Amino acid sequence: MPAELLLLLLAAVWLAGAPPAGALVAGLRVRVRLPDGQIGEETLEADTDTDSISIEFKKSDGSLITFIADLRKDVKIIRSLILGEMERGQTQFQGLCFITRLHKNEIIPSDSMAKLRQKNPRAVRVAEEQRGLEHLYMDVAVNYSRASQLSIHVHNVCAEATDGIYARESDVKHWMNSGVDASIFEAIHVSEDVPRCRTSREWWKGCICRYSLCVEWYPCFLKYCRTKDAAGKTSTYKCGIKSCQKCSQFDFYVPQKQLCLWDEDT
Repeated sequence: MPAELLLLLLAAVWLAGAPPAGALVAGLRVRVRLPDGQIGEETLEADTDTDSISIEFKKSDGSLITFIADLRKDVKIIRSLILGEMERGQTQFQGLCFITRLHKNEIIPSDSMAKLRQKNPRAVRVAEEQRGLEHLYMDVAVNYSRASQLSIHVHNVCAEATDGIYARESDVKHWMNSGVDASIFEAIHVSEDVPRCRTSREWWKGCICRYSLCVEWYPCFLKYCRTKDAAGKTSTYKCGIKSCQKCSQFDFYVPQKQLCLWDEDT
């Protein structure tokens, strides 16, 4: 089976999971302008029962990206399924999961997302605000079999990345203070002389890998408008959303450069 078709099937299986009874699940397909001028498509879904939002899209290299905002647990998951280079000894695809803290006001509430509609579904969207590049050093490994305590979404979303689930020490401290068990996490100790994969020529030795991605369009703020009644009393109401773009660079240790073939000097 071609690797790209396999990625699409894996995505379909995950998205086909039936929501709990009573949950409000709503989705949008949004066309977005990519940095190279091409047009991409994002699928955005909200589940009010789990208080979560998902965004899924494909990168230009064919990688399938899934973004999950678990608003109930203050957890953000970014999963990438990267097409493997089989002629260079890789498997059909490689999975990575990056789990970070979701901060307040980073994305709109799930109930607001579930109510969003498009007047013109064929319109090509460009984010109103570019939130800049976020550089994250992922220095903690997450135990897949125990991670449901962190977020119920880890089990499904990161199933193809069980050996590649990463977090940050600063976020781990926040979650542990919130009651998450420390046994879920294991610090990754790397000596200072470990090279970056980009410059290393040792294919079977450990190195620091970098993975970059951008979510080109997502609803980050609710807009409020003001109105006056007949008595002159002012009130506010929701009247739209503000859209943002967010780019991230993740640095993390891999035991061999063979697991980081995309991060090479060109």
